[in-house]
Amino acid sequence: MSVKIGISPIAWQNDDLPDLTRAYTMEQALREAREIGYTGVERGQRMPHDTAGLRAYLEAADIALCGGWCSGASLVNDLEAEKAAVRQQVEQFVALGAPCIVYAECSNTVQGNIAVPVNARPKLSRDEVLAYAARISELAKWMAGQGMPMAYHHHMGSIIESEDDVNWLMEGSTPDLHLCFDTGHLLFGGGDVLRTLDRWGDRVHHVHFKDIRPAIVADVRENDRSFLDAVITGAFTVPGDGCIDFQAVADRLKALDYAGWIVVEAEQDPAKADPYTYSKVGYDHILKVCAQAGLEISA
Repeated sequence: MSVKIGISPIAWQNDDLPDLTRAYTMEQALREAREIGYTGVERGQRMPHDTAGLRAYLEAADIALCGGWCSGASLVNDLEAEKAAVRQQVEQFVALGAPCIVYAECSNTVQGNIAVPVNARPKLSRDEVLAYAARISELAKWMAGQGMPMAYHHHMGSIIESEDDVNWLMEGSTPDLHLCFDTGHLLFGGGDVLRTLDRWGDRVHHVHFKDIRPAIVADVRENDRSFLDAVITGAFTVPGDGCIDFQAVADRLKALDYAGWIVVEAEQDPAKADPYTYSKVGYDHILKVCAQAGLEISA
């Protein structure tokens, strides 16, 4: 069993804060990511949207598509409407051999609104999350039938943010719904990284290695700052530059026989954190912890 190491281009090309990364191009992101050693990249909005164009674009960069974000609206759409909304991405990702779609509920999230504190995110009760989980299980089952796994991304500012939210989502859903396990979002949301991985490791299909800077996270919480404020001020960083014990995470993944992608996703202000430099720090740290854990890395 082996893992693959990919990266989100968000350090070079931030879709939510385009002005933050205006000095960088997507072509630079892919070129530098590949130079560092990453073999996959998650889809960015400034890549070609058509399947043939995206295939040629990635092939030219010698890099694979290792997933990509999907803004879900299952709280407001019925199943047929949501299937119609995501069908093109599902078909594209199947055609390009992506490992999964990274799905998150965005119909009422505050993650993209710099005027709204992340503390003011929408919250659902346990029963409401269980009902939501049952609904999106049907969508996940349909996606699986098309040949594309759905990996749910718990995300700051959304209805699935805390450890309780993740627990309820997994409890209320069928095995068709997988988990995109994101270390940084889980810890920022007040969760226990290793406890959650121990509990739901059998549902993990995709992993984001994301670190945090605790002092900045505390400031965001205490002073009612937004998720985008958190990004701008440096709440997130690459593995090995924050506080998360990624050796322990890698050890758990080895024990689980995890054989998917480990993806670095660490959006920062490039004026403060050079994308190439930090992405290499993250890559080198992953090589180190995987080697010590006995996790083989696939070329």
